[in-house]
Amino acid sequence: MEATGTDEVEKLKSKFMSAWHNMKYSWVLKTKTYFSRNSAVFLLGKCYHFKSDEPSELSPDGSCLDIVDKVISGNVEEFRKDFISRIWLTYREDFPQIKESAFTTDCGWSCTLRTGQMLLAQGLVLHFLGRAWTWPGALNIENSDSESWTSHTVKKLTASFEASLTGEREPKVLSNDHKEALKRDCDDSEMRDEVYHRKIISWFGDSPPASFGLHQLIEYGKKSGKTAGDWYGPAVVAHILRKAVEEARDPELQGITIYVAQDCTVYSSDVVDRQCSSMGSEKADMKAVIILVPVRLGGERTNMDYLEFVKGILSLEYCVGVIGGKPKQSYYFAGFQDDSLIYMDPHYCQSFVDVSIKDFPLESFHCPSPKKMSFKNMDPSCTIGFYCRNMQDFERISEEITKMLKSSSKEKYPLFTFVKGHSRDYDFASSPLHEENDLFSEEEKKRLKRFSTEEFVLL
Repeated sequence: MEATGTDEVEKLKSKFMSAWHNMKYSWVLKTKTYFSRNSAVFLLGKCYHFKSDEPSELSPDGSCLDIVDKVISGNVEEFRKDFISRIWLTYREDFPQIKESAFTTDCGWSCTLRTGQMLLAQGLVLHFLGRAWTWPGALNIENSDSESWTSHTVKKLTASFEASLTGEREPKVLSNDHKEALKRDCDDSEMRDEVYHRKIISWFGDSPPASFGLHQLIEYGKKSGKTAGDWYGPAVVAHILRKAVEEARDPELQGITIYVAQDCTVYSSDVVDRQCSSMGSEKADMKAVIILVPVRLGGERTNMDYLEFVKGILSLEYCVGVIGGKPKQSYYFAGFQDDSLIYMDPHYCQSFVDVSIKDFPLESFHCPSPKKMSFKNMDPSCTIGFYCRNMQDFERISEEITKMLKSSSKEKYPLFTFVKGHSRDYDFASSPLHEENDLFSEEEKKRLKRFSTEEFVLL
């Protein structure tokens, strides 16, 4: 009887905490977000506009059009589908208990880890699915602020735009055999994409076996002095993600690695070493690499001089987003419109999903509502991410970003730099790729400790 009474108390306590978390962390999707129909919207390198079919009208002074070589125009529904297709990781509750702690929820303390997961997830989407991929079920998700997406005016304009495009195209007549071949190719491609879509999400599951799940990230964080319930800054999360990718044992993940810039410097030879690491002599291909650059966009407050640079970064298709936020809250920045950043918010409590079961529900891993925040409210501490499929990509990316850094820098020194050679050539300790007894080198521990004391506190 006593045991039964204790169980009932625990169940009531669990229900109370669940209700409290849902009340406290569910408001983020209730507020409406409005987008201007007069300005371009950029989302991880893709550009959308809601006004007309003439790209030049997006930016009368041409400033937005200069950011990317090719403006990818689209209507509201296309933007919605692209945004919702990005993988969204949020607070969860009632997941398996985290080792050496009493936590079965991360509500209130893991938002930076969650934003780091979202950045890594976008890198994996680029790696396995490509930037053009969108989830076929994206538009089936109920949108809590649909009025902010499709006002009457925008609907009218995009309908006109689509009608004009339809009228310009000549219908193509296909033979039955050709139609069947296209259908088979389409079905095979969709099936492959669905497999990788689910596989990527499963790697972020909230259970100990998941390679990039919260349980594993907490274990790697312990090597830098962090435990479950602590706050994690963007730079610390960058190093934790690097270790998680290094230690992942899934064969599918052996073709990708992470490089974290040291002291705002990307050393080209160190990046190449990572691309070549652990590759057998029989393999000619190199690893893809995600480059993470922890930076500060000012002192106590974000310097507005960095606005155009951040917008330029988010206008690149190989950008995988920014781990950032505002003081005491971490967000995953994925785009912008005018001087406002577009982000996904991890501060939303959802129930645990067992990703080990077949056909687990996908809806809670995709955000129906984008949010916007003025750049001036952004906390200066953040981590920027890029994806390079091969060495040629890295060379091109370093050249493009270096030009962007020089043109945007009003100070003597740019926000970060790309330099030739190894870090050890400049009297910095070179980070080992693998260590048997400790995941972090002594130099890394010192750096992580410094980051932990310098970065803002996130809730």
